[in-house]
Amino acid sequence: MIDEKKTDKKKDLKSLLIYLALSFGLAWAWFLVFIKPGETWESIGSYKQSFVALGMLFPFIANMLTRKITKEGYSLKGDNPLMFGINLKDRKIILYIMAILLPWFYTELRIGLDLLLVSGLYDPGYYMELEISKRELISFPVAAIVSGTFFSFAAFGEEAGWRGYMMPKLMKLMGKGKAVIIGGIIWGIWHAPLTCIGHNFGTDYPGFPYVGILEMCIMCTLMGMILTFVTVKSGSVWPAAIMHGVNNAGPSILAGFANYDRIGEGKMLFPGLFAMIISMLAVIIICVLLEKFKMIKN
Repeated sequence: MIDEKKTDKKKDLKSLLIYLALSFGLAWAWFLVFIKPGETWESIGSYKQSFVALGMLFPFIANMLTRKITKEGYSLKGDNPLMFGINLKDRKIILYIMAILLPWFYTELRIGLDLLLVSGLYDPGYYMELEISKRELISFPVAAIVSGTFFSFAAFGEEAGWRGYMMPKLMKLMGKGKAVIIGGIIWGIWHAPLTCIGHNFGTDYPGFPYVGILEMCIMCTLMGMILTFVTVKSGSVWPAAIMHGVNNAGPSILAGFANYDRIGEGKMLFPGLFAMIISMLAVIIICVLLEKFKMIKN
């Protein structure tokens, strides 16, 4: 007698491996087209940075290609649906509100912790050096939230792949707990070419670039827990895409008083990691409470 569960797991594993090969292969090849040996994120300039950023689309492209190769199809319903629809019933609108507001909350918390932990980081006139008025600084989170939400279609490229394809496969293969850890590590390693040119943490820190890759894996694991939660609870990748987009826009008022340039990358890496972990854990606790008190129906 054929064990159907084992057969299904083999199919899921095969599909996952095809997806990862495409997602990594296409994105890393794209990065290498624009990044030459010895270049850094700052040295390649804004023109090339814009093209490199298009690498965010490859997880989505890998999702589509994998479904074609494996003949899984593109159904909006069923056992393996595309999670591209929007459902605001059963209090799911809460997830979209969370996606818009939480990045502001944890960004302010992270920078606030940085200011407390790192001597000399606080610069009361830094926002003026950036040629920003106090009124603009106060309104910046709103502008970042609006622009991040509007441009979430770019983050959709990643979320349609990682949360829309990889995580469902991993959760089927190993359960939610292991899946969010393994998925976070995979997502962090996918960023490695960019981490190696200083996109995330610069280049001037002890253990470059390996410590930076490790920190990226930790950050992606924690962030991935939150993004997976809003995706699973909503049945859509759009809350995750919106949260990802707003996160990248960096909504913050405190950023106008934190002059990282005069501190140096090496001094910020580990305090920054601690602040990031605490801020992410605070949001994870919010998600756990929402689940515990059944505020949102599946």
